[in-house]
Amino acid sequence: QVQLVESGGGLVQAGGSLRLSCTASRSISSINIMAWYRQAPGKQREPVASISSGGSTNYADSVKGRFTISRDNAKNMVYLEMNSLKPEDTAVYYCRSVVGVIMTWGQGTQVTVSS
Repeated sequence: QVQLVESGGGLVQAGGSLRLSCTASRSISSINIMAWYRQAPGKQREPVASISSGGSTNYADSVKGRFTISRDNAKNMVYLEMNSLKPEDTAVYYCRSVVGVIMTWGQGTQVTVSS
């Protein structure tokens, strides 16, 4: 079973940028969908972006044009480039993989955007 570790979170001013990384414990080349989710205080966890093994991407409407998801199968890494950050982007960001019926989450990384 793959293990996922997120990094790259922090405190940034509105309009700033951050790059999140998700490091997998084994090869992700066979994992079709890798995704980023986020959970703000008092809210449900929500999908942010996903990427298939073929490179197809999907984004939540709230982040389209500002966030970019990418993956590097050779390095077992998934990235989330976040630009033009807004206070409402403040949340814990999680990396997720699904292999068959097994869903794996990382521990999350905190992103705080100040106004």
